[in-house]
Amino acid sequence: MNETDPRYPVGKFNRPSSTLTAVERRELVDQIAATPARMREAVAGLTESQLDTPYRDGGWTVRQVVHHVPDSHMNAYTRVKLALTEEQPTIKPYDEAAWAKLNDVRDTPIETSLVLLDTLHQRWDTILRAMTDADFERTLLHPEHGVMTLDALIAMYAWHGRHHVAHITSLRSRSGW
Repeated sequence: MNETDPRYPVGKFNRPSSTLTAVERRELVDQIAATPARMREAVAGLTESQLDTPYRDGGWTVRQVVHHVPDSHMNAYTRVKLALTEEQPTIKPYDEAAWAKLNDVRDTPIETSLVLLDTLHQRWDTILRAMTDADFERTLLHPEHGVMTLDALIAMYAWHGRHHVAHITSLRSRSGW
């Protein structure tokens, strides 16, 4: 963990510069599959007040983080499906900060997003574990990040899950929760 910068408790994302090996892919898919359980563990026993605590000065609240992860991972799941069924689709970015301010984030119990994360990851895991080497080399075009392979996408979302879980666990550690 990186205690010096609470924005990046597991470090910044480093996009893979080459095709991943089967072992590297399996490790990343395993990390993605573990995200729902790790998120549940991270928020277990937190009070409403603790859920409304920002993980860092100027950062999202724990509640916003919990709702953000399935929002983001739904987009990633859709992007994988698009890349598997279309030739280098251009995907649509979205304003994560604006989504985090919507009423559903404020008013929906976190359990709803935890269940969504569980079920979404069951579907996503099924697709990822069935993909071939050639499937992982398929590409999509992200208007802000350029052409990405599905190898790069799974690396990013394996990091993304760890990153946000660590926002919560590092806050708990610093706060003595």
